Amino acid sequence: MKNKPTIIIAGEPNSIFLEIFFKSIKSKKYKNPLILICSLEILKIQMKKFGFKKKIKILDPLNIYNYDLNNSSINLINIKYNFNFSFSHITNKSNDYIKRSFDIAFKIIKLGITDKLINGPISKKNFLNKKFLGITEYIAHEFSIKKSAMLIYNKNLSVCPITTHLPLKSVSKKINKKIIFEKIKLIDDFYKNKFRIKPKMAILGLNPHCESVDKYNEDEKILRPTIKSLIKLGFNVSGPYPADTIFLKDNRKKFNIVVGMYHDQVLTPLKTLFEYDAINITLGLPFTRISPDHGPNEKMLGKNSSNPLSLIKAITFLDKN
Repeated sequence: MKNKPTIIIAGEPNSIFLEIFFKSIKSKKYKNPLILICSLEILKIQMKKFGFKKKIKILDPLNIYNYDLNNSSINLINIKYNFNFSFSHITNKSNDYIKRSFDIAFKIIKLGITDKLINGPISKKNFLNKKFLGITEYIAHEFSIKKSAMLIYNKNLSVCPITTHLPLKSVSKKINKKIIFEKIKLIDDFYKNKFRIKPKMAILGLNPHCESVDKYNEDEKILRPTIKSLIKLGFNVSGPYPADTIFLKDNRKKFNIVVGMYHDQVLTPLKTLFEYDAINITLGLPFTRISPDHGPNEKMLGKNSSNPLSLIKAITFLDKN
């Protein structure tokens, strides 16, 4: 194969993913061959539902080099789904199916066939079952990676939360110099390797206005000295900044990345600014893993009104990088 394929795990069956997948491959041509990991039965049901017609080529997952792949058909690795599928609510019945999908993708990556992976949205509550905070941590564990980061990427501005899917009451307990160093280093390496630039990073404070009525203020005790240390080591960082003003137009244009202390502190403003024009990239892996920056959205299942832009951006990013 001239270009390494992009592996795409469809993920949760009761999600909008196949709808946006059909829209993505209909709207644009891609350089890399796309390999979909999905149930053939579910794929056919959804193709019929959305009136999407395209040939399907069934692949042997461990002999992909034997195929002359292109995107004139859907290149499919069929994962049998052991329950009757209908457009319904998400349950844990899909867990084994999703795990087998990931296992096949991981085997393909470990064989060196590709280093490009996209996964569709997955219900963390059902699939991860409290074993991992998110899919970022799940994949990192499968590859024995101890240091990883979630980067929500947009070419104009990206964000990274230091902690991911933690309850707010637990966030302050997890903020420390070591974890901040790890995330900043991963971001810096990613931008240098992918884009050949030294990224400018704004680091947010944990507390409103970086102030606290408590005697112990994390912004003064942890963040400020950590940022000074990072600057001495040559990282292009500054802060801590109050989260309520950093995303104002004149402020955000000064930076490539805003690093927040918790998930919604940075994801909420970014999604407000760019909506679906962002992708979730896991940093620290030996390959590039991306997911569209939205969840299964089961309330929209089967309505044919979901926006495919984030998936289009994910596929396009891997085409270029």
